[in-house]
Amino acid sequence: MESFRVWVRPLDYEYLICVDGVENAHWLLERLSGSFVFRSAQPISQQGGSAMCSFQVPCNSQLPFSRFQKVLAAIPEVTFLRVAATH
Repeated sequence: MESFRVWVRPLDYEYLICVDGVENAHWLLERLSGSFVFRSAQPISQQGGSAMCSFQVPCNSQLPFSRFQKVLAAIPEVTFLRVAATH
C-alpha cells in the first residue's frame, strides 16, 4: 500500500480524522479499530469533488490526543501531518 496523508484534530468529545482518499479512510478506520477499542465511529464522509474524507472516533481517557497522534504517526502507511485539520 502506498502512503497517504492524514490530519487529526480534537473536537469536544471526538477526534476528527481527515484522510486523503476514501479507500485509505476505510483502511485506516479498520486499522485503528484493531489498535484500540472504541465503541463507535461516525461514518466516513467525503467532501464533494475532493479526495479528502473524514471520520470521527470518540475520545477516551486511555487515549489522550498526544498519544493518538503517536498511534497515527507509527503506522508506516500514514504520512501524518501535524497541522490542524480544516475539514
